[in-house]
Order: sequence, then C-alpha cells, then structure tokens
Amino acid sequence: MDIGLLILRLTVGLTLVAHGIQKLFGWFGGPGIDAVGQLFASLGFQPGRRHAQIASLAETGGGLLLAVGLLTPLAAAVLCSVMLVAAISVHIKKGFFVTSGGYEYTLVLGVAALTLAFTGPGALSLDALLGHYLSGTLWGGGAFLVGILGGVVALVRRRPIPTQQSATDR
Repeated sequence: MDIGLLILRLTVGLTLVAHGIQKLFGWFGGPGIDAVGQLFASLGFQPGRRHAQIASLAETGGGLLLAVGLLTPLAAAVLCSVMLVAAISVHIKKGFFVTSGGYEYTLVLGVAALTLAFTGPGALSLDALLGHYLSGTLWGGGAFLVGILGGVVALVRRRPIPTQQSATDR
C-alpha cells in the first residue's frame, strides 16, 4: 500500500508542480506569468497577474508538499481549491472530457489530492518520518471543506470585465 501511495503522491504532486512552473516561469513550453496574468484578468480575477501568481504558487507549493508527503491535508486542501477554480472558471463550459477542454483532468487531480488527505500519505513520506499522522475522515473532510471554501471565495470575488458595446448595440 505504501508504494501505491508514493506513486500516487509523486505522480499527482509533480504533475501539479510542473503546471505551476509552466505558469510561473514559462518552462516546459508554458506561457509564463505575464500571459497567465492576462488570462486571469480576462476571466475576471483582478488584478490578473497577482491572482496568476497566487494560483501558480499554490499549484507548485501544494504539488511539492503532496509529492513529498508533508502536511498532506493542507496540500490537498490547496490543490482542491485551485482545481475547483480552474474547473469552474475555465473548463466546465467545455463539458466533461479533456479532449474538448473540459473539467475531467482538474477533477481527477483534485480528487486524487483529497484522497490522500483521507488515506494519509503512507509510510514513505515526510509526514510519517516526522510522526505526523494527519489522515482519516476528520482530516480528509477538513481538507475537502477548506478546499471548497477557498475555491468558492475566489470564484465569488471574480469580477467579469464588461464587454465593449459595438455601435450597433447602442
């Protein structure tokens, strides 16, 4: 079981680290923080660059914590929140499947992170090494609630940019 949890943590955590780094630095063919900031602004997250930095750091930091198995419920809550915001603000209108740009991928990453809050990171983790046994229904439920609340707060604070009216619309 511990090897399985390690594989899950490394796969999900490092995938999210890579996505965060793409956004922050433009590495691995990513757009970089300026382009991501413009995207965030167009989605109603003002100021766009600051929101992009926060989301990118949350993906990178949460993914790193998850990968090494440190403060696993906190990492799960952060990643759940970021994936919820991404799913709702970008992907949900495109349907379920990732092949259409849908929310399938964000759902799987967010649920996988939350699963680790419920099960714990396993014996091959920094949490285990440090004697942190923060898992189970209470910790998983707490991570779920904090993640959902964090995402909802971010989504409620969005302010869509009004579209320019054309001369024929006036």
